[in-house]
Amino acid sequence: MLTCNSLTVAYDATPILRNVDLTVEDGEIVGIIGKNGAGKTTLLKAIIGLLDARSGTIEYRGTPVGRLTPDERAARGIGYIPQGRDVFPELTVEQNLVVGESINDGAESRYEAVYDYFPVLEERADQAAGTLSGGQRQMLAIGRALVGNPDLLLLDEPSEGVQPSIVEQISEDMRAINADLGTTILFVEQNLGVIQSMADRCYAMERGTIADELDGAAVEDEDTVASYLAV
Repeated sequence: MLTCNSLTVAYDATPILRNVDLTVEDGEIVGIIGKNGAGKTTLLKAIIGLLDARSGTIEYRGTPVGRLTPDERAARGIGYIPQGRDVFPELTVEQNLVVGESINDGAESRYEAVYDYFPVLEERADQAAGTLSGGQRQMLAIGRALVGNPDLLLLDEPSEGVQPSIVEQISEDMRAINADLGTTILFVEQNLGVIQSMADRCYAMERGTIADELDGAAVEDEDTVASYLAV
């Protein structure tokens, strides 16, 4: 579904990603792990088109997308949930979802499915998004991406600033979304429990490069995963 070949991204003259090779198969949940500053968020931003590649290629379903704008990539089926649970705080929960729904250009919406996975959003449909808890805003950010009917979902640090009980729920919901809707997921995470509960396999990043690829057995090994997570 997704292939990055020799992807290099720089801020001004400073390279942040260096020759990154990555693949994600249809239906997988793949984690990206690494210490702070390893380039994980930069990689997601490059895939969605918020940052331009200096060199290398990004292909989605076998088609190069490096010259497409972020909205064009979203229309192709790539959803993006940024770090920090960005929502429109003055809009209601339902209005935030309507914004996300506009991406799919008439394709079948997953509007009702979002309420099935996150019933608290339906309960608070008329509430301003800025008044939600951190966990609820994360659910809304995920829901807003899902109503656009993405085939591939890029998810950046879903556990950040969210209380542990909600983190566990969100992890379970993402596994269910993958299984029920067939949504492929590529996610960045620092929380060991989330990584082990969600990921089929992982890429470990160090200093802007892919340092290791962890298969399912390696992901289950706490010491192996934790060795890449120290700040």
